[in-house]
Amino acid sequence: MFKGLISNNMAEKVFDLLDEMEINPNSFTLAILFKACAELVNDRAIKIGRKLLDEMPENYRNDVVVLTSAMHMLMKFGDIQSAERYVGNEMFERASDLFEQIHLNFDSVTYTVVFNACAGLANDRAMKIEKKLLAKMPENYRNDNITSTSAIDMLMKFGDVESAERIFRSIKAKGAIIYGALMNGYNLNGESWKCFKIFEEMKEKDIIPDEIVWNILIGACSKSGMLHHCQYIVKQIPLNIQNKIRIQNALIDMWGKCGSIENAKNVFNLVVDRDTITYTAMINAFGLNGMGSQAAELYREMPNNLRDHVSQICVLNACSHAGLLHEARTIFNEISLKTESIITTMVDCLSRLFMFDEAQK
Repeated sequence: MFKGLISNNMAEKVFDLLDEMEINPNSFTLAILFKACAELVNDRAIKIGRKLLDEMPENYRNDVVVLTSAMHMLMKFGDIQSAERYVGNEMFERASDLFEQIHLNFDSVTYTVVFNACAGLANDRAMKIEKKLLAKMPENYRNDNITSTSAIDMLMKFGDVESAERIFRSIKAKGAIIYGALMNGYNLNGESWKCFKIFEEMKEKDIIPDEIVWNILIGACSKSGMLHHCQYIVKQIPLNIQNKIRIQNALIDMWGKCGSIENAKNVFNLVVDRDTITYTAMINAFGLNGMGSQAAELYREMPNNLRDHVSQICVLNACSHAGLLHEARTIFNEISLKTESIITTMVDCLSRLFMFDEAQK
């Protein structure tokens, strides 16, 4: 009955019937109800759809038909984040077959979710799916900044830089989000130098970088290690952006990697509420520049609750490269949870100083 009502464009009647019947929907009924919610997309449909999803029995959560219908409904609601939570590795591979079988009409939201899932999987199966989807994607969706951003991100994660650039060039009205996706892809694929050219294009077109784009550009500077790139970019970052902790942390890392330890320290001193990343970036900057004692000293100043295995590895590396065996050994012995990476770093430290017997223990 439900199916017949939906086929005759009477999805609202389905909800009336559902209220009257007081039944526990089975997997088949749930799939139909999700489809009805996806077709209506009004307040009532959204309320019913979410309620059905929350109350759905656990055993139905492994049913591909039900999950695909639920995903499609959530996408129609514009709730991409919730839809993506249902796209696990195995479920996506099975659901992708079903997408083709039931001939879902892909809209821009559906394309975005599937591109994001493909980017997450980044395997041969995902690559085949992306090629098929890109080939049949309507032209008007290619000018949707969100959909195209997902496509560029996916292609860059596959290492297909040329195809990503092709999509980028085909977009008529580009926003900062698109430029950011392309630059992030260049960083991922070892072509950071291209970011600076894209940045110049943004300036020519009066497109203002947001915090994310500035962060990506700082990352490109870190990878290039060229001091003049760093100086050129930093001069152009607005003060209100420079005061963001995420940017400050990235700048500390950047200055450390290009050998400008004084600039790194200056930024570190400006950070008001230092977090784990702030301390770790500065410790690493000291380590990269042969300042193991300063790295160990800062680690000692770092609040205990902010220390994690990454900061511990950084300080051990700094001590190792500076030949500070006593400091490294003391810090290592104080670490309560010694991960495999921490142990490996300590072994490396001992080996560098020819303490092979102790390293083997």
